[in-house]
Amino acid sequence: MGDNDIEEQDTFPVKRDEEGDTRANPKRSGRRVEKIHKNVSKWILPEELRETYLERANCCPPPIFIILISLAELGVFIYYAVWKPQKQWITLGTGIWESPLTYKPEQREEAWRFLSYMFVHAGVEHIMGNLLMQLLLGIPLELVHKGFEVGMVYMAGVLAGSLASSIFDPLSALVGASGGVYALMGGYFMNAVVNFREMIPLMGVFRILVIVLIVGTDVGFAIYRRFFSHDVAMKVSFVAHIGGGVAGMTIGYVFFTNYNKELLRDPRFWLCIVGYIAFFLFAIIFNIFLSPAPA
Repeated sequence: MGDNDIEEQDTFPVKRDEEGDTRANPKRSGRRVEKIHKNVSKWILPEELRETYLERANCCPPPIFIILISLAELGVFIYYAVWKPQKQWITLGTGIWESPLTYKPEQREEAWRFLSYMFVHAGVEHIMGNLLMQLLLGIPLELVHKGFEVGMVYMAGVLAGSLASSIFDPLSALVGASGGVYALMGGYFMNAVVNFREMIPLMGVFRILVIVLIVGTDVGFAIYRRFFSHDVAMKVSFVAHIGGGVAGMTIGYVFFTNYNKELLRDPRFWLCIVGYIAFFLFAIIFNIFLSPAPA
């Protein structure tokens, strides 16, 4: 009997430790998730909205849009780099120019190309830059604003980029997701500028300077590749960067500053929608009747 008592006493403390570990792990993971949401709220939202966000914060649904669109872009790039090999991964090749996804002015009657060009990239540095930016910025934005809002802004930037390119650089082809990426950056940039006083000054300055530095470097490289580089068979337009950025600073700004508000009651939303539709209709008329690009 005495031995049995001793054995029973030895087993109980182990069970308590195991129960304590199983209870501690959810607490630790909960603290980590809470810390992530706090950091996200500091980067995305003005101070008066952070408490409301933290009360509602959860990862359901997860940031699925930006992850899926990134995987799709990476998959298409790998397809053309491996199964449709180019001369080098880091430069343009004939494979992507023959793709039914690439926007080419002489094939603009194939309307899907105004959107599908976002899946095709010019090389490793091109796709890695876009994926890095849209994941670093898109995931926090989607945690706060959810997939519908981020998806709308992203796709509005992609379409605005191709339409702007067809008007202001009508003889150039177009590849890459820069229109969508710049829409996210444009919306975030305007949010940082408008709410500058409500942020820690150094943090606000840092955000704005980082965006300006990234945009300046990327657009500068795109302009060099468009006008001065002789290594490509076809000239790639840089206007999609600007078109996407403008879409982000208008539609993206309205979406990203209306957290916890009824979007349909905001007159800025309808003003941006009407302006976007007017631009869309003008671009259609231009491409049908006025474009100097060959049909």
